[in-house]
Amino acid sequence: MDIQALTAFISVAEHKSFSLAAGQLHLTQPAISKRIKGLEEQLNSPLFDRHNRSLSLTDTGHSLLPKAKEIVQLVNDTRLSMRNMNHKVEGSLKLGTSHHIGLHRLPPYLKSFSSQFPNAELNLSFMGSESAYKAVAQRQVELALTTLETSNTDYSPEGIVSEVLWHDEMIFVCSTKHPLNQLNNVQLKNLSDYPAILPESNTFTFKLLVEQFRQQGLILRSPMPTNYLETIKMLVSVGLGWSLLPKSMLDNAEEMGLIELQINQISLTRPLGFLYLQDRTLSNAAKAFIALIKA
Repeated sequence: MDIQALTAFISVAEHKSFSLAAGQLHLTQPAISKRIKGLEEQLNSPLFDRHNRSLSLTDTGHSLLPKAKEIVQLVNDTRLSMRNMNHKVEGSLKLGTSHHIGLHRLPPYLKSFSSQFPNAELNLSFMGSESAYKAVAQRQVELALTTLETSNTDYSPEGIVSEVLWHDEMIFVCSTKHPLNQLNNVQLKNLSDYPAILPESNTFTFKLLVEQFRQQGLILRSPMPTNYLETIKMLVSVGLGWSLLPKSMLDNAEEMGLIELQINQISLTRPLGFLYLQDRTLSNAAKAFIALIKA
């Protein structure tokens, strides 16, 4: 079986579209169709059921898909292993990261990497924590830097290696003009009386707070979630709610009219670090980036 044909089959199966697969692989749609037809002739069985405006895998297609992925991954890893033997740091490094890490942690490392390894190309994608785990598991990115999940095995797929790089101290904040700032001794039950401006429900920060509120039998109100922490900071500063934000991004809190809320006996941190797939051969560029950020 031809690797290019298997790659085309995988792309069509994932996108459920010949045209989208052609776009991803930078081929014409007839070229994709020809490769799929060749596979079907070799197997003497159709791989897709064609509907009016959609595709679905046949039984043969379902059986072939995991094996095709294994074959393509093995070939790609073998090619990479051979290239790695020259010890040169070159080629494209696909890196996934959260907006917060990308803005507040990564810039010096990106600058240093680009300076030390000019023949390596950084391909940066911004994504949330759950998306980062999935992107690593599905080989869409080689490395990801994100908030690390420590408990939910569904959230952290088997075979992913993670390592903590930083511990982000989290603090409760509100506007200086918010009613919460008028209280002398703020408790979680006071926070439950007002809306929170938080990341979406599948994020570490949201889950962290939900658990704190659950333990005290309280309801967490978060009517308009957004994963952009800079946006959250702005919304809090104009008095639309309170939030839990990394202390590292609040150097200008006073200028923005933000105040830290001291919640008795609650100290929260979140682990930040990198992820990669255990059974994937890492490129020299990925190894160099890991060494740089751990130094």
